[in-house]
Amino acid sequence: MIPAQFDAKSVEQKWYNYWMKNNYFHSKPDQRTPYTIVIPPPNVTGVLHMGHMLNNTIQDVLIRRARLKGFNACWVPGTDHASIATEAKVVAKLKSEGINKADLTREEFLKHAYDWTDKYGGTILEQLKQLGCSCDWDRTKFTMDPDMSASVIRSFVDLYNKGMIYRGYRMVNWDPEAKTTLSDEEVIFEERQGKLFYIKYQIENSNDYLVVATTRPETIFGDTAICINPNDERHFNLKGKKAIIPISGRVIPIIEDEYVDLEFGTGCLKVTPAHDVNDKVLGDKHNLEIIDIFNEDATLNSFGLHYEGKDRFVVRTEIEAELTSINALSKVEPYTNNVGTSERTKCVIEPRLSDQWFLKMDELVKPAIHAVLESDEIKLYPSRFNNTYRHWLENIRDWNISRQLWWGQQIPAYYYGDGKEDFVVAENIEDAVKLAQERTSNPNLQASDLKQDADALDTWFSSWLWPMSVFGGIMDPENEEFKYYYPTNDLVTGPDILFFWVARMIIAGYEYADAKPFKNVYLTGLVRDNQGRKMSKSLGNSPEPLGLIEKFGADGVRVGLLLSASAGNDILFDEELCNQGKAFANKIWNAFKLIKGWEVSETIAQPESSKVAIEWYEAKFQQVLAEIEDNFDKYRLSEALMGIYKLVWDDFCSWFLEMIKPGYQQPIDKVTFEKAIEMLENNLKLLHPFMPFLTEEIWQHIAERTPEQALIIAEYPKVKEVNTELIAQFELATEVISGIRTIRKDKNIPFKDVIELKVVNNEKATTYFDSIIMKLGNIVDLMYVSEKVDGALSYRVKSNEYFIPVTGNVDIEAEIAKLTEELNYTKGFLRSVQGKLSNEKFVSGAPEQVIANERKKEADALAKIATLEQSIAGLK
Repeated sequence: MIPAQFDAKSVEQKWYNYWMKNNYFHSKPDQRTPYTIVIPPPNVTGVLHMGHMLNNTIQDVLIRRARLKGFNACWVPGTDHASIATEAKVVAKLKSEGINKADLTREEFLKHAYDWTDKYGGTILEQLKQLGCSCDWDRTKFTMDPDMSASVIRSFVDLYNKGMIYRGYRMVNWDPEAKTTLSDEEVIFEERQGKLFYIKYQIENSNDYLVVATTRPETIFGDTAICINPNDERHFNLKGKKAIIPISGRVIPIIEDEYVDLEFGTGCLKVTPAHDVNDKVLGDKHNLEIIDIFNEDATLNSFGLHYEGKDRFVVRTEIEAELTSINALSKVEPYTNNVGTSERTKCVIEPRLSDQWFLKMDELVKPAIHAVLESDEIKLYPSRFNNTYRHWLENIRDWNISRQLWWGQQIPAYYYGDGKEDFVVAENIEDAVKLAQERTSNPNLQASDLKQDADALDTWFSSWLWPMSVFGGIMDPENEEFKYYYPTNDLVTGPDILFFWVARMIIAGYEYADAKPFKNVYLTGLVRDNQGRKMSKSLGNSPEPLGLIEKFGADGVRVGLLLSASAGNDILFDEELCNQGKAFANKIWNAFKLIKGWEVSETIAQPESSKVAIEWYEAKFQQVLAEIEDNFDKYRLSEALMGIYKLVWDDFCSWFLEMIKPGYQQPIDKVTFEKAIEMLENNLKLLHPFMPFLTEEIWQHIAERTPEQALIIAEYPKVKEVNTELIAQFELATEVISGIRTIRKDKNIPFKDVIELKVVNNEKATTYFDSIIMKLGNIVDLMYVSEKVDGALSYRVKSNEYFIPVTGNVDIEAEIAKLTEELNYTKGFLRSVQGKLSNEKFVSGAPEQVIANERKKEADALAKIATLEQSIAGLK
């Protein structure tokens, strides 16, 4: 029994369980060609949002299509430990329970972190199942799995031994909220409105003062010099002198360097080597003292005097008032500047000097530049992102890979002495002891004498190995799975992590496997609301994804997302798109019900109209299939879906089914019925990657199927030669039918009333579709004549003239009056257009496109006048 309505809720879990039970998602190496996708691992404690919905729907479309096309499809799921975000959540949870992280050992904290991920981790993967994602769940990986961590540690040791990883004392990006360093790529610059403070520094042994402009008055406690340009005539009197820092009273030298911009501010630059990267360069050059005034949470330390323990932004406000009170503030101006913020915590970054681990990038990037920009070995879609990729890689700096966190892979450096160089790097403590014994020539050195570096590695240093490590390619590069599945085929991700992840995976792929990690990178756009705003919880404009699935069904949501999701372009999301997807599902369901509701006769002959309809639809199907394949090749998934949408909605439902539909309470012939089922099944194969639940439900209703005959593993249609002439001829036939229907509607001629159609075939059009025209127009007699027919209603299609003899239902006088009124209006419109075109001033001054539009209006009006005059003459 076929349900009257398609109920997405009742079928989604049923078919997902069926697919899981029959192991359709699982892949293992065999003789087939592999097609591999690795999921961009979402944060382990994350939940599904609209960006995930789009990204994973696209991946599922690609993997399901590959499966249908006979590839050994393998989609590897997994999650990322997201060190900064997850540690912050665990610390907040502990704080709510009255536990301070600082009071715990690393092991105790990690137990809490694993408890947290066990409780919340994997939620997002379960949610992806509701979307229909056909991942190989047996292969689910977590970046902190023992084998994944081992891969990361081996990579670190290998790069260190190659001289590519080093420890250095550098100015780094410090996140005061997460209390860790960040790489340059994790700093997002935002334009913010602030103030420019002009602060007076008294000249030592003088009543005179110099003025320094700064946006950060709180950093005066870290000043160790004032710098002037030696060529600045305004400040020749300052050479060789010293200045006194207001409030602190500390005396600092006035130095000279051409680095100072003569045009900016006052020409005097305060130098704070501990808190500005450029000041650090100046400090090194001039051998200046370095004074760090901040604690790790960006509160001031003891160098901040009575501001000790206060937040930097609180101090900024208070120090403005104090400088004013002691007459040390010359003026304050509004000032807009770019402020670096943490990509994770959104906190304002603080430049900070620190010992950190760095990876040299200058040589590593060369194969990655060649692969994308020179050889096309890896293609980005859309290709405009090549320029962004080039800019980053050609301006890359060494990567700061250490983080002051506990959640993550602990850096495998083991210290055996007090000096900065008293360490060894090894994969485990046993190897570290041996190396330390050799280094110190002390065979009695034990594991208890070594102390492992407390820092963890950057999460991205873990995930840049993802396409290799999920197949064991780092620990055992000769294993069967790695050699079979790597390199992968397609990567689907957002352009916001083109640097963080995509480029780094390419770098790692060539370093460790001497091969690209994937062939194609499909970069999705951002999902925005219909006002163009980025979706976010704070704006309250992001719908709850599972709520959308509940309301519109997974298939409806998938179609709604993809209809407007062209590669690299942002999506203006509106729930109406999902409603459109749901309506499409209902349209397909009703078409299926219509076909299955026909009584089938094995004795009646196949009508000519049905034979012609089948031949046409087979040609149309092949034409659209070729277009779909071309769009997939170019990663135009939205266009591919739209092609299928139009094929099914317009060509199959609106035309094909009407052409073959039997008369009221009449049976359909068996040949036509079986062909209709075949056409429906082919449609379902094209639709399945986009609408998996609906299509499997219909497929299984059509006939009893064994697990080996399920739609998910059916054979995708093959592209064949297209009869384009037949398709073009049908387009003419549809216009003829539309003309008949228009006349029936306008003249109130019921469809049940048969009419005649007489044709002056000036176009020499084929008569092949006459049986279709007769059936869909309810024509009792279609005749070809040599001249116009008097006393008939008429219309034109191209140069062909079509005449419908008047029946008793038509009031001839009223019809002539109506046509005459329309003729007079059209003649008036023509005079207006021709008046413009005869105006030399208008023609010479108007844009070329405007003139072309007016000439088209003239031609259309002339053609319409001819048709109306002919129709009137025919009725008289």
